[in-house]
Amino acid sequence: MNYVYFHRWQRLSDKQEFGRIYRMYRKATLNDCEKVYHLICYMERKQLPFDRFYLIYQEQINNRHYYCLVCEYDNNVIGVLNLRFEEQLHHSACIAEIMEFAVDEAYRKQGVGKGMLANACQIAKDFGCMQIEVACNQLRKDTHRFYLREGMHNFHFKFSKSLNGNDTEENIIGK
Repeated sequence: MNYVYFHRWQRLSDKQEFGRIYRMYRKATLNDCEKVYHLICYMERKQLPFDRFYLIYQEQINNRHYYCLVCEYDNNVIGVLNLRFEEQLHHSACIAEIMEFAVDEAYRKQGVGKGMLANACQIAKDFGCMQIEVACNQLRKDTHRFYLREGMHNFHFKFSKSLNGNDTEENIIGK
């Protein structure tokens, strides 16, 4: 599955005279790792260890149960949506889960996230998934509104517990 989708949209800068250029949705490559890293670090509000990130990214890029979708605009990666495909017993089917989803702040509220989610749903459907899911921090209220607006439902709770002794009841993005 190596999709490439093109969408026309208005230029973002009034300085550009010719009205339209393209944004492209495509499967990420190893060359995208650094930009994906920066987008995810910004989303998480913390610096992640790049060496470990790179190893995980490389492993996932080569694993058919992951699909890292990027949005490219003017030869720059401006968004990332990382999917995992998993056979689940309680569904007796394959489910797609959005593991990470970040759009560069300068390109938000311009349809990039909407386009990425629509493409991710099609990719998951083509993989044979019956459903797409996402877990989202309770503090990300704007993100919750986005998912609801895009037709997702909040039917589940997700619980977590630290296994490294840093468990706290305070919910802070970036801790």
